[in-house]
Amino acid sequence: MSVDHPDVPPEVPSDEDLARMDRDELVRLGTKLDGVELVEYPDPWPVKGTRAEKRAERMVAFWFAVSGLTGLAFVVAFIFWPSKYVAPDQDGYFLYSLYTPVLGLTLGIAILALGVGVLNYTRKFIPHEIAVQERHDGGSKDVDIRTVVAQLADTGHRSTIARRPLIKRSLAFGGGVLGLAITVVPLGGLLRNPHAQSSNENGLLHTGWLHHGAEKVFLRRDTGDPSQVELVSPADLDAGSMETVFPFRESERGDHEALLKALNRADNPVMLIRLRPDDAQKVIKHAGQEDFNYGDYYAYTKICSHVGCPTSLYEQRTNRILCPCHQSQFDALQYAKPVFGPATRKLAQLPIKIDPDTGYFISTGDFIEPVGPAYWERKS
Repeated sequence: MSVDHPDVPPEVPSDEDLARMDRDELVRLGTKLDGVELVEYPDPWPVKGTRAEKRAERMVAFWFAVSGLTGLAFVVAFIFWPSKYVAPDQDGYFLYSLYTPVLGLTLGIAILALGVGVLNYTRKFIPHEIAVQERHDGGSKDVDIRTVVAQLADTGHRSTIARRPLIKRSLAFGGGVLGLAITVVPLGGLLRNPHAQSSNENGLLHTGWLHHGAEKVFLRRDTGDPSQVELVSPADLDAGSMETVFPFRESERGDHEALLKALNRADNPVMLIRLRPDDAQKVIKHAGQEDFNYGDYYAYTKICSHVGCPTSLYEQRTNRILCPCHQSQFDALQYAKPVFGPATRKLAQLPIKIDPDTGYFISTGDFIEPVGPAYWERKS
């Protein structure tokens, strides 16, 4: 669980002190800096080497071994089982008819057995901690990164996996063969390079709001007809209202495929909000984004920073942006920071202004922070 608390600068050791700390000291420091209180952290096997412990270890290893054997059977069947079509009235039809069921059965058992093994190991050997953690605003500092690494290493140590060679070998066998079984079917087409060049519009580092040269990127609404382009001006929104907008470039006008792509791309939807005049005086802006708004108008991604659901609800009275999937709430008056629910990171803000030539809204650039669930470590 997590709770909000005022931002109080923690007492951080120097780099020299950090370098001298061992894992246990870093774990205690990280717990303190994270505002974590361990209510319960029991050792599941306080008496080592008992029959019950060894029996539990053998049971986990059994499931991992089953996963490995059935995964290996899947690979063998996939490669060597007769798969060429045979008519029902011809010899060999019986073996051919079993091809798909055998693949499904062996791969299904391999995945199920690995999952059962992991669940049993978690239940039997991982300490079942109960902790309370305060919610922090902002990115990760170097001390946070070091202490988290130490906490992960400590978790592995406390799980006792290092002194259980039977489980490690069976897990390597089951997990390795299952990975081989899954990758038998080519997956290359599903991979994307998150470090694509900035000129690559499809890269994960940018969205459809990326600017190409000097071409303007307007804010347009979705009318239900991709070819019908309606741009948005300040007069279109009443105070306290919200509208979903998408990127539009004049070079795309008349290009049905490009217009449809702009409306369908998952990271393009933006929530354009016009605050009420009294509320606009209470706004707290994020550092480095003080000029991202235009007067009372603010634009935030609709992609929730928790798991990527659409934050499609705006509550005018409280100025809360709501995500209906897991009930995360973001405060539009405080740079869309999370104030309730599982989300821990603010919604990305799109920089906007008015085009002096047309009077319509345009973006001044792409987002400068991750949209939706981030896949890289942020330090600011």
